[in-house]
Amino acid sequence: MKKQELLKYLDDDLMGRLFGFCYARTNDSYEAQELCSDIIYALVKAAHVDGEITSPYSFIWKAARNVYADFSSKRKKYAETIYDGDADDVLQFIADREEEDDSDELLGRIYRSIAFLTKAYREVMIMYYLDGLSTAEIAKRQNTSEGAVRQRLFSARQKMKSEVKEMTETCNRPLALDNINYIIWGKGSPTWGDPRSVCTRMFSRHIVWLCRKKPMSASEIAEELNVPTVYVEEELEILTKGENGKYGLLRRTENGRYAINFILMDKNSIEKAHALYTEQLPKICDIISEYIEKHKEEYLSFPYLNQKVDLNLILWQQVFVMSQAFSDNVERVLKERYFSQYEKQDRPFSVFGYADYGKTCGGGWDEADAANVCGFSKIHLENIYTTRIKKHFGCDLNVSGDPLIQMALLAIDGLDRNTLSEKEKEHAAKAVECGYLFRDGDMLYTKILACSMKDYGRLFEISNGLCEGFFEKNAEIAAEKMAALIKRSVPEYLLGEWRLANRLANMPVFDGVVEALIEKGILTPPKDGIGAEGCWMSVAK
Repeated sequence: MKKQELLKYLDDDLMGRLFGFCYARTNDSYEAQELCSDIIYALVKAAHVDGEITSPYSFIWKAARNVYADFSSKRKKYAETIYDGDADDVLQFIADREEEDDSDELLGRIYRSIAFLTKAYREVMIMYYLDGLSTAEIAKRQNTSEGAVRQRLFSARQKMKSEVKEMTETCNRPLALDNINYIIWGKGSPTWGDPRSVCTRMFSRHIVWLCRKKPMSASEIAEELNVPTVYVEEELEILTKGENGKYGLLRRTENGRYAINFILMDKNSIEKAHALYTEQLPKICDIISEYIEKHKEEYLSFPYLNQKVDLNLILWQQVFVMSQAFSDNVERVLKERYFSQYEKQDRPFSVFGYADYGKTCGGGWDEADAANVCGFSKIHLENIYTTRIKKHFGCDLNVSGDPLIQMALLAIDGLDRNTLSEKEKEHAAKAVECGYLFRDGDMLYTKILACSMKDYGRLFEISNGLCEGFFEKNAEIAAEKMAALIKRSVPEYLLGEWRLANRLANMPVFDGVVEALIEKGILTPPKDGIGAEGCWMSVAK
C-alpha cells in the first residue's frame, strides 16, 4: 500500500493503543501525551512522503519505537543539566529543608498539603490562593455556583489545617510500595485492547490491589499509599480506561470510588483453587492416557495435508484441549447448579489472574490470520506453548512479513530446493531449524500440521469426546467446592465472569498432563523447546 494511506489507520482504537504504549514508558500522563503527539506527527509526516509499505501496523509500531528512542535520548540529555527526578523525592527534599528554615517550613507543608487534596479541591485552592482569582471567577471557570466554590475552599482549608499539624509524621512515612506482582492471563483477541499493558508500574499494581479489597476514592488511596492525590488520580484514569478506553483493570462506581474490574485472586484463594484440580490430576492423566491409546487410529486418519503425519505432533496439537476436559465438565456443573442466574460477560478480550505466589503454571494458545499469501486466500495459524515448548508466534503475527511461515506454506505440496534463490535457501534452512520444514532429498515439506480450512471445524472432534462420560462424579465434587470458593473470592458484580475463575483453577492441569504423558512415553518434547510440536495451520486456496 502507499504511505499516503497510513492516515486511515489512525483511528481512536490505534490512538488509545499508542497512548498506552507511551504511558508505560514515561513518568506521567502529560509526558505520555507529549510522546504520543510526537509519534502521531511522525506518522503524519510519513504519510506525505511517496513510497510503499507492506504492513501498515508494522510500520506504525516501528515508527513509534524510533520516536521513543529519540525521546529517551533527549530526556537523558535534559536530565544531565536539569533535575527531573521523582516528584516524591522533590517533596521529601522540601520536607528535609524544613528543619533549616522556619519560613520554608510552612511553604513546604502547604504545597505538600495541596498535592494531597483531590482534584476539585486542589484546583480551587490553587486558583484562589496562588492565581488570585475571586470565588465568582472560579465559579465561572468551573461552571458551578459560587456557593460550591466557597464550600470547597472551606473544606480544603480544614483539611490543610489538619494536614499541617500532622505533616511532620506524614513526611517521615515511607511510601507503602512493597514489591507486588500478578500473573494475569488473557482470553480472546488482545488486539481489541489489553488492559494489562497499562499496569506495568509498582504504583499501578498497588492501586489495583487496594481496589480489589474494597472500592476506594482517590483521596483514600493517596492516604493509604502516602502519595499525592494528583498522581493517584492520573493513574486511576489510565487504569480505568485501559488500552482502548473501553476496558480497564478498574471501574468507577456511581459514588466516585474505584473498584477492580477483573477477577484477581489472592494467594490463599488461588492456592486452594489450584489444589482442587491438582488433587484430581492422577485420575485425569490416567483417563487421558487410556483414551489416547484407544483412539490412536482415529487421530492418524484425520485428513492432514502433510506429506508425513507424526502421532507425536498430533498429540501435541490436541493436548491442550484434552487437559481442559475435566475443567469443561466442572464448568458445565457450575453453570447448571450454581451460576445459572449470572449472564455471561461478552467482550472481545478479557483478563483474569492471581497474586504471584512463586508458582507459574499453565501455558498459552495464540492464533493469527492472514489472507492472500503464497497462493492461499485464507490462512489460520495456531500455536500452544508451555514449560516444554516455546512460543513460535503471537496473535500479532504478520504472515506477509514472516519468510519462515511463508516457506511452510509453500512447502505443503512439496518445494524443490533447487528452485530457490540463495536468500530463499537461507530462509528455508532457518525454517528447518525451527521445525517448520523437513528435507527429503532435494524436496522440502511442511512439518507442522496443516489441514484444509473446510476440515478445521473437526480438528478437535476426537479429543472433545473426553468431555462426555469420563469425569462426571469427580467433576460434581470439584464443582461444589469451586462454587463456594468463587463466591468467597470474587465480587458480586464480577460473578458473570465465574468461568474465568474456573479457568484459573485449572491452570496446573495442562503442565501436569504434559509431564504425565511424557513420563509414560506418549509425548516426546522437542529439543530445547523449539520444533513443530504445538504448532499447526489451516489453509484455503
